[in-house]
Amino acid sequence: MAEYKLLSSLSRRVLLGSLAAMAGGAAFRPARAQENSLFPIMADDGQPIANYRLPSEVSPADLPGLLWHGPATADVVVFEFFDYNCPYCRKAAGDLDALVAKDKNLRLGLADNATLGLGSFLSARVKQAVLRLYGPERAYQFHKQLFAHRGAIDGISALAVAKAMGLDTSKIEESANSEMIGGVVKRHVQLGADLGFAASPSFAMSSVGVLGYPGPKSMARMIAASRKCDAPVCG
Repeated sequence: MAEYKLLSSLSRRVLLGSLAAMAGGAAFRPARAQENSLFPIMADDGQPIANYRLPSEVSPADLPGLLWHGPATADVVVFEFFDYNCPYCRKAAGDLDALVAKDKNLRLGLADNATLGLGSFLSARVKQAVLRLYGPERAYQFHKQLFAHRGAIDGISALAVAKAMGLDTSKIEESANSEMIGGVVKRHVQLGADLGFAASPSFAMSSVGVLGYPGPKSMARMIAASRKCDAPVCG
């Protein structure tokens, strides 16, 4: 489509370069199995979920371009590192939205761990442009609409979603193509690597990394435990 120049104006080398940097920069290797995990976290299907203590020298809260949802005064903050082409992330998006709607003291910080291909990287740039131009409320609605989109998500489909929402796609595309926006997405991807987030989605809460989506009931239990004892599991 002629009005959407995003794919043609960004080369595959942009993505590959940032992924190459990410691959060489991981700070440590996370727990691979439940017996090596910090806490006995179980998914809703009964499977163990790998988790580990995050390095204290890096914090997701310091990332530029985080999409926040929920009150700034919340007593529990959950950071999700996700990819728009991850099916488990799609499921998590609806569940987490419901959890924040129900829990008025929960805040969600969304980071673009766009590692599943060029389409993921480009759609993350479009989301970041929407956030920059329209603010977090509209950007969060855009985020939900992207996950409601059927099929693979890339730069073109992300711009189509923005157009359907009545947003100015020309301004969004110009911003998405900027070096600043590209740098923000690269920083998200790099931090995901530094934190050992090899699975999509992965979560950071109470200084603990959780690999994979455990399901809404498990997430609710971890949030309640974090509120009670500042850990995803008390005991």
